[in-house]
Amino acid sequence: MPWSVPLEEWDSDLLAALPRGISRHTVRLIAADDLVFAVKEIGETVAYHEYRMLRRLQELGVPCVVPVAVITHRVDADGEPLTACLVTEHLRFSLPYRDLFSRELAPYTVSKLVRALAVLLVRLHLVNFYWGDVSLSNTLFRRDADEFLAYLVDAETGEFHEPLSKGRRLYDVDVARVNIIGELMDLQAGGMIDESMDVIAVGNEIERNYLELWDLMTGDLYVRGDQAFDAISERVAKINALGFDVGEMEISNEGDMRRVHVQPAVFSTGFNRHKLQALTGLDVQDRQAQRLLGEMEVYRAVRYGGKLPLEAVAHRWMVKEYEPVVSLIPPKLREKLEPAQIFHEILDHRWFMSQNDHRFVPLAEAAESYFDHVLPTHRDEAMVYRGDTAPDSDS
Repeated sequence: MPWSVPLEEWDSDLLAALPRGISRHTVRLIAADDLVFAVKEIGETVAYHEYRMLRRLQELGVPCVVPVAVITHRVDADGEPLTACLVTEHLRFSLPYRDLFSRELAPYTVSKLVRALAVLLVRLHLVNFYWGDVSLSNTLFRRDADEFLAYLVDAETGEFHEPLSKGRRLYDVDVARVNIIGELMDLQAGGMIDESMDVIAVGNEIERNYLELWDLMTGDLYVRGDQAFDAISERVAKINALGFDVGEMEISNEGDMRRVHVQPAVFSTGFNRHKLQALTGLDVQDRQAQRLLGEMEVYRAVRYGGKLPLEAVAHRWMVKEYEPVVSLIPPKLREKLEPAQIFHEILDHRWFMSQNDHRFVPLAEAAESYFDHVLPTHRDEAMVYRGDTAPDSDS
């Protein structure tokens, strides 16, 4: 790499013109063989700090970009010092929020992104990480079945605090609220979202979502003795649905009530993802895993009357259902979406076909229709463009 040249002057032949978000620094996406890296010019002290923060978050299992290196002691041809660079891996199939709005204008998309950011913020706070600069711009999003999964991109201002105070947590939430409102106003001014949308109300959703999620993950549950089992089961199911395992559970009696404290296992997230991986070896997003596990349960019920254990059915489902469909994806369409996301959308497409045709539609027929009519309309979310073929993107 031409480290002796300022990043903004790097030759376009090196650049991977993937969609980028807004950054206060010079950032370039660099293609190297089959890999893509994000290179950001940033002061040496801050670069090392961000590298350490990202590495620690990665070790804790928090969704974030993977740090690769800090490049220092750069000098130009005249011997003048150049700014250090932080190198991270590009997150395949990820999109900045502005690129999502360039193709998806449905109002509910905004709320999904805000909720995904709220879930990420809860994850960060559970491991005592204070972000300090929460925004849609500092986040990347990957499709996860019908929702999105948010990944932290910028950790310059982030710090770990043991413990993380309520004041810092709520300050993060307020920064997120203000930044989201500003970002949505910017989209509205650019005609990317409808003028009638109340962006202030949408921005305020981050606070409501966060407080609900934080209470779910950390709040005590008070129930009467005869209602305890159902209430605890419901709380655990909601925690699992967010991708968290349950760690310790504490139950104490207070008169005729029971106080239940369910502690999420913050270092073991991805409940459904881990379950699917253990059964099949597939490594997918958590909501994608939840959908595939549900389809596997349907297969077990229909084919075997629910009598065989899921462990015995998993391999047969993979060989008979999942793998044949994935193998049918046309080669020219494979960069559109991740295979698990494609399978999820085929299941949705089959449901709509069945409703319209008033009949049962086989999976193979639904897949063929999806490949012909739906998948080609998606933009290539993993595609790397070069030179003059690059789509417009933010810098």
